[in-house]
Amino acid sequence: MSDPRQTAARPPLARRLWQYLRPYRVPFALALAQVFFMSVFDLLRPWPLKIVVDSVLGDRPLPLGLDPGLGKPAMLAACAFSLVVLQALLGAFSYWNNRTTITIGQRMVNDLRSDLYQHLQRLSLTFHANRQVGDLLYRLTADTYAVQTLTMNGVFPIVSAAMFLGGMTVVLARLDWVLTLVALGVCPVLYAAIRRMSGRISDVSVSARELESGMYSIVQNGLSAIRVVQAFTQEQAEHRRFLDQSSASLLANRRLYLVQTAYGGVVNTLIAAGTGLVLWLGAWRVLSGDMSVGDVLVFLGYVAALYAPVSAVSQTYGTIQGAKAGIWRVFEILEAPEVVNSGPVVLDRRALRGEVRFEDVGFSYDGRRAVLSNVSFVAPAGGSVALVGPTGAGKTTIVSLLPRFYDPRAGRVLLDGRDLREFQLASLRGRIAMVLQPPIVFAATVRENIAYGRPGASPAEIERAAELAQLAPFLARLPRGLETQIGEGGATLSEGERQRLTIARALLRDAPILILDEPTASLDAETEALLVAGLRTLREGRTIFIIAHRLSTVRDADSIVVVRDGRVVEQGRYADLVARQGWFARLVRLQAGEKDGGLPALAE
Repeated sequence: MSDPRQTAARPPLARRLWQYLRPYRVPFALALAQVFFMSVFDLLRPWPLKIVVDSVLGDRPLPLGLDPGLGKPAMLAACAFSLVVLQALLGAFSYWNNRTTITIGQRMVNDLRSDLYQHLQRLSLTFHANRQVGDLLYRLTADTYAVQTLTMNGVFPIVSAAMFLGGMTVVLARLDWVLTLVALGVCPVLYAAIRRMSGRISDVSVSARELESGMYSIVQNGLSAIRVVQAFTQEQAEHRRFLDQSSASLLANRRLYLVQTAYGGVVNTLIAAGTGLVLWLGAWRVLSGDMSVGDVLVFLGYVAALYAPVSAVSQTYGTIQGAKAGIWRVFEILEAPEVVNSGPVVLDRRALRGEVRFEDVGFSYDGRRAVLSNVSFVAPAGGSVALVGPTGAGKTTIVSLLPRFYDPRAGRVLLDGRDLREFQLASLRGRIAMVLQPPIVFAATVRENIAYGRPGASPAEIERAAELAQLAPFLARLPRGLETQIGEGGATLSEGERQRLTIARALLRDAPILILDEPTASLDAETEALLVAGLRTLREGRTIFIIAHRLSTVRDADSIVVVRDGRVVEQGRYADLVARQGWFARLVRLQAGEKDGGLPALAE
């Protein structure tokens, strides 16, 4: 993956962040007001101590010509009480500010996650085929927190320090401008140190995040394929892969921590130098009579209050750099083009006849090796077309062009005479039901799995779909029937049960176009015969595409298209193709167990 920081023509980060902050600009303004009052309270905190030292313990007049007419005991009590009140107000506003900023940050994270997940769902299958699920999961769950880190943890310490710095400069300059320059003189040096080490921190942060997301990918792959891992006794190999990646990730995070620690040490040394200069020069000016002890205490209080947020910003600078790397990883996905663009035309089901025409269709996944070449055939409205041929011939790719999982690179696919690219994706896919390979089921009840494509279906419709898919014997064995919970990925079901469940889901969709990819591959002969009989009742008014290796499934098809090496080599009805003594006839003889002179097999 290219460095997310180096993408050309990328909008400025501030503009991208403002896109997610803008809906919360009112509470954000409130948070800034809270920071302003917190800065005021911080500015006032050293003054009760100055009054005690200079006016209660000493004989200096009160600042600003104040004369409340109180005796020294009362002034001492008032100063002590003022310290408590100021600290209480500061604590209350800090709590209020944290609550406000955390709420804003979490809502921004949620908005960013929503946009990212929605965009991931719209991206083409070509994109997903070239991405690790674990990496995408890390970007969705971990990297999205970067928007909160940058806006809340990055903005507010800086704003707080800037407000306090402005107010402190005004107050201190009135006390002693020389000491003020000394106190502020450390800030440019701190800025130079931050700039010098920022590149190193950023590079290490990017590396740490990439390795961490790689570990997510290894875990996801290993656990999703746990049956294969155990079947081939590769537990130790998978464990070594995980440990290697985990060690590399921890090493990168250790480098980041060490760089941040070294950086923090440099910053703290500079802060100590500034504080030491103020203390030395202030004490010298007290001894020379130019300042009071209270004035020096005010200076030291302000310097400590100023350097504290500066130190906090510097300590979290590595986190902020890591967050920048994370936010660009998120925006990299958001900027990925959808490739399959939705058209303007809404597909009206009532006007849909269902004729599908492939005209000289060519397709390639990588733009180099052709998967389909000059594929042409017609599926008549309300008819059934069977696609047969060897594994890898391109049958599934052909039917994947119908719901526009991909678009052809040459030729076109027409529905009722209109190019599929003219239709809105949602309306097109809403008119198609599919049984895919491998059968996918969810960790939900049987009822929810069947009704996944049509959540508003009635109980009677769900039961009817289950009956047509030959699920009745299976449901009778379940403790709660349709309400039985299914394990993750259908682990508690057999392959045939998962197959029938996905068939029921497609049948319930009641779509005018039905695609069945190996619908009987995992069924026994008796269940297959019952299912084929059930499908016959659904043929009226539907255009059906069937991919099959078992020829018993396609005997009644209106047309059989034989695909080999991405090309259509034969097409016609079952009896006609057998009579031609071509590729299809050879396949029939092979499945019947007859010798075929060593000709290559078309089926698995």
